[in-house]
Amino acid sequence: MNIIYVTICRITDVNEKDINTDLIRRFRDSGHNVYVVTPRERKFKVETRLTKQDGVNLLEVKTLNIQKTNVIEKGIGTILVESQFKQAIKKYLANIKFDLILFTTPPITFPNVIKFLKKENPHAKTYLMLKDIFPQNAVDLGMFGSKSLLYWYFRKKEKDTYRDCDYIGCMSPANMDYLKKHNNYLDPKGVEVCVNGYDIPDDSEVKSEQNTVEIRGKYGLPVDKPIVIYGGNLGKPQGIPFLIECLEANKTREDCYFVVVGDGTEYSRIEAWKNSSMPKNMSLFKRLPKLDYDSLVKSCDIGLIFLDHRFTIPNYPSRILSYMEYKMPVICATDVNTDIGRIALDNGYGLWCESNNKAAFTNCLNSLLADKQKLKRMGEKGFEYMKENYQAKNAYEAIMKHF
Repeated sequence: MNIIYVTICRITDVNEKDINTDLIRRFRDSGHNVYVVTPRERKFKVETRLTKQDGVNLLEVKTLNIQKTNVIEKGIGTILVESQFKQAIKKYLANIKFDLILFTTPPITFPNVIKFLKKENPHAKTYLMLKDIFPQNAVDLGMFGSKSLLYWYFRKKEKDTYRDCDYIGCMSPANMDYLKKHNNYLDPKGVEVCVNGYDIPDDSEVKSEQNTVEIRGKYGLPVDKPIVIYGGNLGKPQGIPFLIECLEANKTREDCYFVVVGDGTEYSRIEAWKNSSMPKNMSLFKRLPKLDYDSLVKSCDIGLIFLDHRFTIPNYPSRILSYMEYKMPVICATDVNTDIGRIALDNGYGLWCESNNKAAFTNCLNSLLADKQKLKRMGEKGFEYMKENYQAKNAYEAIMKHF
């Protein structure tokens, strides 16, 4: 099949280990022709171009800065990206007839691109891989009201996008149930689970004591105690004020060490807390290159997931995958609507608490630190669960069962 893969994620290397690129390679290796449409922000000073990289066609579209920029440019850029993608597809891919139209959210502002592709390819099927539910997530965080003009505009875009989909793949069962409940005009048979996942490389099981000592030494981390890591975005969805509360409540512990690594709009908030509180059992690192981040995670013992407790939509952060790959049990401090903690509990690889109860978080931490063998068993269970359920092949099979 000829497949077009439209995403707001910046893809420059199709061989990178990632939930998008691993799925793209899975389609390529199964004999399909894949055309990826991806943004190339103006800060990189590269014009729109079509290249071929290891058998994958890569259409990089010049856009405004839409990641790690000010709110105004990000807002305008997110709105304009639809027309920019459409024009680039018209110019560079006009002669290609597609059989499958794959696209991801965020953003939800792609209905005109999808309509155009369906008009040009009337026999193609459209599959949305739903990675967030917008604009309700913004309402939950108080960014604008449910009766505002912004909500009306984006909710209309959301409905238009869903209506143009033959299939919608959701990250988890709770995510799927929410979508069906709040969009009853959809055919429930077209809404299903299509997980986040990437392929586990052959060397993932190697986590030697020697490598751990070397990696910890590189970052100035202790080698004689368990390390608890939070890695990923440090933004409003992650409920960073509660993360800070939990770190403050546990800053005098000597039986573990905390590492926070990432970047986002709330990084300065956690940096300011660290500078004023001066915890002796915690290190903070700005965003690391992917390979460095993976090696750091590999040297740790417990992974943390944080989500703002106000969420009414069930998020499912993909950062849990690296924890599971490197055999680390997880503590999920989240709202009550997501099922990421419940799935971890039910399958024995993690604990859950609500993300407004720091005492409950500390109890989860105490439980894991009390038994090293339990820590190891839970990590093994997470690895096995990921192998069976959270790889690119699972997403590929969910999509391809329709063809």
